[in-house]
Amino acid sequence: MIPRYSRPDMARIWEPENKFRIWFEIEAHACDAQAKLGVIPASAAKAVWEKGNKPYTAERVAHIDEIEKVTKHDVIAFTTELAEHVGPEARFIHQGMTSSDVLDTCLAVQLTQAADLLLSDIDGLLAALERRAFETRDVACMGRSHGIHAEPVTIGLKFAGFHAEFQRNRERLAAARKDIATCAISGAVGTFANIDPFVESHVAEKLGLTPEPLSTQIIPRDRHAMFFATLGVIASSMERVATEIRHLQRTEVREVEEYFSPGQKGSSAMPHKRNPVLTENITGLARLVRGMVTPALENVALWHERDISHSSVERMIGPDATVTLDFALARLTNVVANLVIYPDAILRNLNQLGGLIFSQRVLLALTQAGMSREDAYKAVQRNAMQVWNGQGRFLDLLKSDDEVVSHLGSAAIEALFDLGYHTKHVGTIFQRVFGRQE
Repeated sequence: MIPRYSRPDMARIWEPENKFRIWFEIEAHACDAQAKLGVIPASAAKAVWEKGNKPYTAERVAHIDEIEKVTKHDVIAFTTELAEHVGPEARFIHQGMTSSDVLDTCLAVQLTQAADLLLSDIDGLLAALERRAFETRDVACMGRSHGIHAEPVTIGLKFAGFHAEFQRNRERLAAARKDIATCAISGAVGTFANIDPFVESHVAEKLGLTPEPLSTQIIPRDRHAMFFATLGVIASSMERVATEIRHLQRTEVREVEEYFSPGQKGSSAMPHKRNPVLTENITGLARLVRGMVTPALENVALWHERDISHSSVERMIGPDATVTLDFALARLTNVVANLVIYPDAILRNLNQLGGLIFSQRVLLALTQAGMSREDAYKAVQRNAMQVWNGQGRFLDLLKSDDEVVSHLGSAAIEALFDLGYHTKHVGTIFQRVFGRQE
């Protein structure tokens, strides 16, 4: 991923220095296990740690790359360079192992490291959403269905809904992290013919992984597919928040707005512009992450015990999907935390339809007063359509409608036009989402 959409901690997970460090630990821990089994001398395992446990500097990485130009094999290039440091004992490195043992186990470590950062990102977003939800819990605003004014909700309910969704996303990601945190040190075609299963268990324990129950030389790719699919779901949830903000920031709505910092410019041509550029950016990044899900799904069906068609895909989507999502989550958290709310515009929009937002309550009151639902619907709609066409205000028209007044009375009709009626259960909803009402 380009630096513009990268953050240092996530990017470092995918740097060659971190990758080769993990490869070394896999090989060294495997040597320890082999020594415990008596397969190799204990002195050899000790030598691997003492002589090979050195930082993977830019110079070492460049040297490995030069070797790979000859070997055309990255793991062999790595072990060749490692042998230059370890010396004669290097002949015991990689005993009974295959390249996939190193590559797949390393990828599992990197994805769990990435998942830990993403879980932390989501925690930050959840905190921001919760704070804004309680700040705006009772700020009534226009609810919309099909983009059209429906009935009142509150700004706080919008934030609370996003919080509930990202709480589910956190649970999904935690489950995906657990599923991907598996280790395979089973040798060619996964039968342990040339390596004892104890080696796999030992390496898994040291790296914080669990042994793959059955690897066919590779870890089954359904695990990876679920991991990347989960990232895609999270990206879609982010786009939902971003889309809501973008719509509410439109000039004719302008109920909320991204924070516009001093010195910021919205357009090279139009000095008045204040565009929702951050949420537009998040929308684009979400598309990118979702686009990486399909290749992960297509990686599941490999030939027989293994092929290498998945490798090129994962070398790209592993870093790109996690780096992109990490950046976008941080950006969304910043947007939510600093989102500007405009109460006057919210109230203006609530009143825009002249009281039509109370039509359902009038309908229900008429049915409770004895009118059939069909007749009540007709009575309410004929008055509502006049308001829709700019021919008066809903309350005034209802109070001048003899049929409606005969069933309800003027005072009762006026009492129906109460915003509090629509927000009376907000506390109950908050209790469900946050475990508290205040």
